[in-house]
Amino acid sequence: MTSQPRLHQHGPEVQPYGTVHQLPIALSHDTRQYACQRLNRVLADTQFLYALYKKYHWGMRGPTAYQLHLLFDKHAGEQLELIDALAERVQMLGGVAVGDPRHAAEITGVPRPPDGLEDVRSMLSRLLDAHEAVLGDARDAATRTAELGDDGTQDLLVSQIVRTGEAQVWFLAEHLVVSPGTVA
Repeated sequence: MTSQPRLHQHGPEVQPYGTVHQLPIALSHDTRQYACQRLNRVLADTQFLYALYKKYHWGMRGPTAYQLHLLFDKHAGEQLELIDALAERVQMLGGVAVGDPRHAAEITGVPRPPDGLEDVRSMLSRLLDAHEAVLGDARDAATRTAELGDDGTQDLLVSQIVRTGEAQVWFLAEHLVVSPGTVA
């Protein structure tokens, strides 16, 4: 016996992405397969939304920089919690959660922003567009999984993804309101 770590180990894939193994949770294979596919799409979009929040958190400029810096970090933290909940639900269904950022980038439907920085209104608009993509997909997936009898997935999508996203959209959109005395 040695205390030397065995480094550089690689092994065979034990469960391919896109497959589900059987668990005694009273849901059919096809229902779990479908739910995992939809959850992984929402998961990839949510991972991308989280990354957008961090990008803009770090690159904030202008007179509202401090307030938006804090808001974006708060929202990013909430998105990170959603990422964990989505990934764990995929695992509970016997699937494999998309965890590699390169894989998530292949799956996401959220458009990629420029590598550099944009003005604050453009950042806010991109975040709102990303939220709308997540919310639209989450709502559709919630409806379909409810029809299939997967109450756990439907509940997660509505009670966590949709409700959190709607609240975040509200706070973001308020920063785009032009009121008397402000510059458009």
